[in-house]
Amino acid sequence: MNYSKRQLASRLSTLADAEEKMVADAKQNRQAFSALYDHYVIQIYHYLLSHVGNSSEAQDLTSQVFLSALDRFSTYQHKGHFAAWLFMIARHKWIDYFRQDHREVPLDAVVNLPSKDDPHLEAFDLEEIKTIRRAVCQLPEEDQELIRLRFVAKLNFAEIALISGCKEETAKKRVYRILARLEKEMEVQHG
Repeated sequence: MNYSKRQLASRLSTLADAEEKMVADAKQNRQAFSALYDHYVIQIYHYLLSHVGNSSEAQDLTSQVFLSALDRFSTYQHKGHFAAWLFMIARHKWIDYFRQDHREVPLDAVVNLPSKDDPHLEAFDLEEIKTIRRAVCQLPEEDQELIRLRFVAKLNFAEIALISGCKEETAKKRVYRILARLEKEMEVQHG
């Protein structure tokens, strides 16, 4: 579904309001933290799975992220970016995991190829999807991380900027440059 700028702004505002309410409720009652958990658990899990490639390890790390978030929640100052705060914790948990002599799994190894029945992928054939994934795996790790944050974790540019330590416009430009570079590579390959 395509949204106009006004519709998109309204939808983002509604989501931000819902997140703000969940955070405020959780500040008042720790039991209400479960709503934040329910809202973000799948995104965090997929993000970590894209790094570790093992479902049980991704589940363990996901649990660690939420336990850590709950422990630190009293110090959290809500400024409209709870997801960015949560993903920074997830990123630190993954880095700690990696430092313990685990190796990172290539991005293409952990994402199942969609079936031909997937209506969102009617325009793509499986070979084209494999080619795109191979191209993404050739990117520097920093660029792969931006792709993970945007398309696996489904974060907006403001959240990506907070995690990456840059301005929102910079995060947006970097992601679009990566996508343009991938598009060029695809054009060359299909020459």
